[in-house]
Amino acid sequence: MAALTDRQKAREKLSQVFQSILDKMIPPDTSVPLEGRQFIDFEDQGDELARTLVPVFLEERAALDAAAGVDCGGCCPHCGSQRVYLIRQVGQVEVRTPHGPVVLKKQRCRCRACDRSFSPSRAGLGPAERGLPLAQGGGPRGA
Repeated sequence: MAALTDRQKAREKLSQVFQSILDKMIPPDTSVPLEGRQFIDFEDQGDELARTLVPVFLEERAALDAAAGVDCGGCCPHCGSQRVYLIRQVGQVEVRTPHGPVVLKKQRCRCRACDRSFSPSRAGLGPAERGLPLAQGGGPRGA
């Protein structure tokens, strides 16, 4: 399993997003007046900062996770076959969070035996779990 990005790229992207929102809310030019006069205006600006920065952070943090990308599909969770291939084209899925929508990259696999598809990043399907079927307790090793 491998991350989909590296720390330096993630930090650069977050820095760029933060710098652009900071320049908008507190312009470096002292001749440009600051927006808002009341504390509620400042709170609205803080909310805008969170709506802008937090989703980017979540996307980058998810891409940095070691389980974000796999090199092999493992076993099929539907039929248990080893005849699985990883679809090279990575899709995107939008996830709704309390901080706004977040777009994540998602890998897909297809089983040659049963012709069904699945995501290798689903819990218990990565190489660490060896694609083992779930035990009776619901987890890979039981309850």
